[in-house]
Amino acid sequence: MKLDSSHPQNNTARLLTIILLYSFSMFLGCAKEDPQKEAVPELITEAILTFTPKGGGNSVVVTASDPDGEGVQNIKVNGSINLLGNKTYLLTIDLINGLADPTTPEYNISDEIEKEGDEHILFFSWTNNAYANPAGNGNIDNRKDPVNYSGDTNSKDANGLALGLTTIWTTEMITGATIESSFRLMLKHQPGLKTDTSDSNMGETDLDITFTLNII
Repeated sequence: MKLDSSHPQNNTARLLTIILLYSFSMFLGCAKEDPQKEAVPELITEAILTFTPKGGGNSVVVTASDPDGEGVQNIKVNGSINLLGNKTYLLTIDLINGLADPTTPEYNISDEIEKEGDEHILFFSWTNNAYANPAGNGNIDNRKDPVNYSGDTNSKDANGLALGLTTIWTTEMITGATIESSFRLMLKHQPGLKTDTSDSNMGETDLDITFTLNII
């Protein structure tokens, strides 16, 4: 801007205006460079559920996949969970971001969730009394309902609160026909919200999938 030396008061006012505008633009620039951390859902393209029977036997593995992540495709369940009656299983859940480089930390979402365990929790539900232990229908509808958050170090977070990457399940005894059920798991992201009573309605949903479950 060219200043007019014949009007020193006007020149001073214009100079002050320039200084104020420059200071304001610098403030906005700093604000953009220092964003606040947001609670962003984890990007999961594959969930792997492994049911390992206590006392030996073949593991049961099922998967669900969403190859394009946040794209137009919906998550797809690949097969049913078929468990033997009157048997105890250790369930391990592995979560993968297949859109990331396998050599980077962003690939193994389970590791990230375990590290941020105080911000995450897995909820479960099932139908038709498929399990003898825990009994009931799970804790998605009611946080107080029992789920066995035990079996490994990633069953609970560093504060001793439920996490659920590993859990224990005992199926109901079969006395006749196969028990046809469903098994749902929901991963919630609850930064600053997670307590021993925070429920499935709190926080962002990172994952919500339902499998067909058969006790045979």
